[in-house]
Amino acid sequence: MQTGKFISFEGTDGAGKTSVLNAVAKRLTPQLQQKLLITREPGGDFISEQIREVILNRQNTTMDIRTEALLYAASRRQHLVSTILPALADDKLVLCDRYVDSSIAYQGAGRKIGETKVADINLFATDGVLPFKTIYFDIPVKVGLKRIAAHRQEQIDRLDVETIDFYERVHAAYDRLALADSNRYIIIDATQPLKLVVEATMNQLKLVAPEYFTEEEI
Repeated sequence: MQTGKFISFEGTDGAGKTSVLNAVAKRLTPQLQQKLLITREPGGDFISEQIREVILNRQNTTMDIRTEALLYAASRRQHLVSTILPALADDKLVLCDRYVDSSIAYQGAGRKIGETKVADINLFATDGVLPFKTIYFDIPVKVGLKRIAAHRQEQIDRLDVETIDFYERVHAAYDRLALADSNRYIIIDATQPLKLVVEATMNQLKLVAPEYFTEEEI
């Protein structure tokens, strides 16, 4: 039985979701300690991290797009069964940097495989397990790409060198996902300064997972 809460962080490249997650983790860890799990995709597990290295390696320019989509799904399956589900069974608050929606947006729309096809692959991989809530950090594509160019030159991976049209398709797919599942999606304006985005995220976490906060903090 799942008694914890699973919340994913999503957004196009340059939205700052990883920076926000790191800041949130720093604030929550002292109080939640072992009741907090911070994880990521692809990765979050020994086997999944090895798959991540293959997916994001800039030398793998000949990787077939369906191979890429299947590798993401395989990594996600391993991550889910070895890390996420045990944490939820242990009543933990699970905050994950990306999940299924990333595959639907990036491979389904960005790579033009088809959003429904990629969703179906991941339905099989996850047995339909979705986050309780998804915090979506919304930012215009051009703003996000400018951030990447300015701050991430030493961390550019294979997906960071795509065309602007690719990222526009990804952004549009996220918009569709948010509209189709508005009860799950929480949209945060990621164009704000990082401090304000972190505060907005913390406020949303207190609203949707109040059991992990003291009354004073709420």
